[in-house]
Amino acid sequence: MVTGALLKEFTRLVGANNVFTHEADRLTYSYDAAVLTPVMPAIILRPTHSEALGEVVRLCHENSIPVTVRGAGTNLSGGTIPSEGGAVILTHALSRILEINEEDLYAVVEPGVITARFAAAVESKGLFYPPDPGSQAVSTLGGNVAENAGGLRGLKYGVTGDYVMGLEFFDSQGNLVKTGSRTVKCVTGYNLGALLVGSEGTLGVFDKIILKLIPPPAARKSMMATFSQVQKASEAVAAIIAQRIVPATLEFMDNFTLRTVEDYSKVGLPIEAAALLLVELDGHRAQVEDDAQKVESICRSSGATNLRVAQDDSERDKVWEARRTALSALAKLRPTVVLEDATVPRSKIPAMMQALEEISRKHALTIGTFGHAGDGNLHPTILTDRRDKEEWQRVEAAIHDIFDHALTLGGTLSGEHGIGLAKSHYLEKETTRATLLYSRRIKNALDPKNILNPGKIIGE
Repeated sequence: MVTGALLKEFTRLVGANNVFTHEADRLTYSYDAAVLTPVMPAIILRPTHSEALGEVVRLCHENSIPVTVRGAGTNLSGGTIPSEGGAVILTHALSRILEINEEDLYAVVEPGVITARFAAAVESKGLFYPPDPGSQAVSTLGGNVAENAGGLRGLKYGVTGDYVMGLEFFDSQGNLVKTGSRTVKCVTGYNLGALLVGSEGTLGVFDKIILKLIPPPAARKSMMATFSQVQKASEAVAAIIAQRIVPATLEFMDNFTLRTVEDYSKVGLPIEAAALLLVELDGHRAQVEDDAQKVESICRSSGATNLRVAQDDSERDKVWEARRTALSALAKLRPTVVLEDATVPRSKIPAMMQALEEISRKHALTIGTFGHAGDGNLHPTILTDRRDKEEWQRVEAAIHDIFDHALTLGGTLSGEHGIGLAKSHYLEKETTRATLLYSRRIKNALDPKNILNPGKIIGE
């Protein structure tokens, strides 16, 4: 409970302009991008510097107030839905890029830095930060680390966690913990960074993040392949990977998504295609050319009806930007959009695509599918209206079937969206009961009062 005396203390720490208790403000931060019931917090706090952040966490611990840290709230699994009567800590004001080191190829940032802004700042120095979640225009680096966000380039370059060199974070009592370093190698103590990446705010509150940077690729080539059948496109994806070719990006869109995106973005996508593959290769110029020829040959032998290579950066950027609008485009069609990210081994993509078509028919639902086909991370997107109780029951049954099929194929519940609240009750099904209990013991030891984002990932 936030008493009058505690409210005064919070105000002293962060300033009156950074404390929000009005109902409208609390409602604004009661939900995120997941399709889940909102929960009203008691107070919203926006620290403007590290010391205040740590003190806010300490006060919450001393008063047993649940804490949910929020960046942009773009996560899709309920990770930033607060606890009733709890505090939401905003990172908007902790948005400084503290260092971009061009000699040692790293950067130091605060958690509220917007991903795209950081990538642009790095690029201006002639360097490259590969992780590129679809929400990068608004998502924050702290949120990216908390969710271990992926993106279109995950196939070749990996996900956010692959670029985290070190962290400074506050534990559940507000004590500052440091792990990792600015060096390429570091084996000092436990690898706490690996534990915190993807922990969705349940084990600590990020203060500073050290991120690895790399040189940009010397050349790149983008192409678009169209197919008359979804199955042929998915088989082409599997064949490209089987030939040991690793594109920077290898994206898929089915016809429904393709038409919706074209109607939304008007970039000239081939709406007659049953499926579309977007491929980008990068690296040394000779290697790019060699791989591009192989990819073209594979696509044609897999049944591609047309293949077009982007002639310049402008054409390339238009197509990729259109792909990034897929969720926004689909969201305009129905009141409720459920975006999933069940992920399977890449060789199982054809089987998963077939399963999604069958699930759509079985439950009489519209499911548009797009995603990072090159790494098996598909985004089946169900268009519905949650107010229609009968239809929503079919949606829930379809989601259950999607997860079941993904796990049967050796896949996972989430490739990049996290577990949060939405998938926590499925976790044991993918792992084991012992795994869940082991994780809860870690949580209990590090957060004995269970104030850090309680209920997320492993339940209560």
